[in-house]
Amino acid sequence: MNKVKSHGSKHKGSGSGGGGISRMLRQHKARLYIIQRCIVMLLCCHD
Repeated sequence: MNKVKSHGSKHKGSGSGGGGISRMLRQHKARLYIIQRCIVMLLCCHD
């Protein structure tokens, strides 16, 4: 029981650590790219 609890908290810690940050940054970049493409398309359609 104790092992499971400590493992859970460890997983949370690693999420905010090195590996999790790079994954979050990649998702954030992808989201920004999609938003940027939408804005470009909207601007092109307006003209």
